[in-house]
Amino acid sequence: MKQPQRERKIDTVLFDFDGTVMDTNEIILRSWEYTFERLRGEKPDRKMLLATFGEPLKMTMRDFFGGDEAEVERNIEIYRSYQRDHYLDHISLFPGIYEMLAAVKSAGFRTALVTSRLRPTTYDGVKKFDIGRFFDHIITADDVTRHKPDPQPARKALECLNSSAEAAVMLGDTKQDVLCAKNAGIISILVGWSMALPGEKATGILKPDYILDRPENLLSLIGSVKETED
Repeated sequence: MKQPQRERKIDTVLFDFDGTVMDTNEIILRSWEYTFERLRGEKPDRKMLLATFGEPLKMTMRDFFGGDEAEVERNIEIYRSYQRDHYLDHISLFPGIYEMLAAVKSAGFRTALVTSRLRPTTYDGVKKFDIGRFFDHIITADDVTRHKPDPQPARKALECLNSSAEAAVMLGDTKQDVLCAKNAGIISILVGWSMALPGEKATGILKPDYILDRPENLLSLIGSVKETED
């Protein structure tokens, strides 16, 4: 027998950064292309690169190029050197994001940015587009010891916000975001502008609870969230 549903009280929204709030797709792709050209003298397939979006940089670097710890760190420095020189020139807010963040904050939700990006470039992007006012807390890769899809980043954000998984939703664009939310017991929302995990590929364990087609529809989506009564 199908159980009845009721509205679930949501008071907390967690946002991924890269590919969700900020369009960093091009700078990430170019950074990898630069790294491949330096190390192998070749240009990688962008579809292959997109499949790694959301992964911790060290893990992806090791998967691509192998090597011991020192070599991995040297290769990471090549990647980061490109970002240091070009990062702010190749990032932008996705259309409608500023207005979405302002609306969520005005509606009284607790908010946090939860990203696998390091603190300096996260804050550089936040400052450039003046969106820091919309987040109560920012959780970066520097603030945790385990990274998405592990639930630790999301749980850290909830702890900082004095909130709970039952009262939260989490927006993201990668499989790591969806799995992080699921592993933390949070409602997962995949953004419809994702390049890393298009909605038609979000199946099986990667299937989110909801897909947000447009930023301006977030508040109405949150209002429609349901839960099954026991």
